[in-house]
Amino acid sequence: MNVLERLDAAIPFPEHERLLIESVRKLAAERIAPRAAAYDESAEFPWDNVRDINALGLNSMFVPEAYGGTGLSYSAYLACAREISKACAATGIVWATNFHSTGPLVDFGTHEQKSGWLPRIADGALVALALTEPSAGSDATGMKTTFRPNGDDIVIDGSKLFITNGDVCDILVLFGKWAPLGSGKEAISIAVVEKGTPGFNVVRTERKMGVRASSTAALAFDNCRIPRANLLGEPGAGLAMLFHFLNRSRPSVAAHALGIARAAFEDAVQYINEREQSGRRILENQGIQFRMADNATDLAMCERWLWHVARRLEEGENDIAQESSMLKMRASDLAMRLSMDAVQLYGGYGYTKDYRVERLMRDAKITQIWEGTNQIHRQLIGRSFLEKKRARG
Repeated sequence: MNVLERLDAAIPFPEHERLLIESVRKLAAERIAPRAAAYDESAEFPWDNVRDINALGLNSMFVPEAYGGTGLSYSAYLACAREISKACAATGIVWATNFHSTGPLVDFGTHEQKSGWLPRIADGALVALALTEPSAGSDATGMKTTFRPNGDDIVIDGSKLFITNGDVCDILVLFGKWAPLGSGKEAISIAVVEKGTPGFNVVRTERKMGVRASSTAALAFDNCRIPRANLLGEPGAGLAMLFHFLNRSRPSVAAHALGIARAAFEDAVQYINEREQSGRRILENQGIQFRMADNATDLAMCERWLWHVARRLEEGENDIAQESSMLKMRASDLAMRLSMDAVQLYGGYGYTKDYRVERLMRDAKITQIWEGTNQIHRQLIGRSFLEKKRARG
């Protein structure tokens, strides 16, 4: 057992969660991973993988028991997200997006709203979260989508971009601005739009460098009318809600990135143990050993931080924005570095589609971009150390 395997074994999951994680690991290795290359090549949505995930009832871990879920721990979710992403990063994003999008419903929905939507999600419904717009990316406060109250309804106009699951979702958690409150950040609100609602249109799906089987859509809302009962919380409460669930979604992105990183590291180790040059295995070269030692150490440290942040969140700690940013930033940078290293170690073979390290490198890049670019996270972390200026006098 190597150091990374010992780290996995040391996580104190209760027996029922450990058994579930083992089931997910088996599913990922035996069914999801063998399909990954074909899905990447065709860029088709991985419906077979989604059906297998639903057959295990994995969506139910997002949902409280009172609404048909199993209410498993956040750490168990992260472990499953890492295993699925290790097998197929595109499928990992599809499933993780269900978690990201369900969070606002669980945390801020009324009993009636939860009763209507959460049992469907537990049964396998796909969910999407629509925040980004053509003119509002990392600074989401610049969004222009509007919610206009009209009697018992809300009329939505606007557009969204880069929405994971946007064209396949059954339930869309949508950010917009409550028109009577103006166009500032104090107007940001959240509403739920269901599949098939008139005026909710898919404009296109994106052709991407990596995670190609993960559906990414541009959406438009043209006089889209939904019941006012679909508003989450009060008008103008959306920004506070966003900050609340970012603390949980960013570690989720880190788990996705660490799945890619672990796959790249393990593929590299296997290859350089088998490949010989000048009569010696590549791993017998001291320079290669140093590189692998650094990569293994960084991977172990980053995974340890993942479980630290998860435990803090499970204990009810909310003041953890910097820790979440550190984790997301470091895990995604590590996924990019380890996948690039794997391609380099494979040499010319690594540049071909015959080996998955080529795909892992393309898949890793998005982890540095989505859920806030790493430049934004460095800014958030760095400015947290700014001290308030003392008044002169």
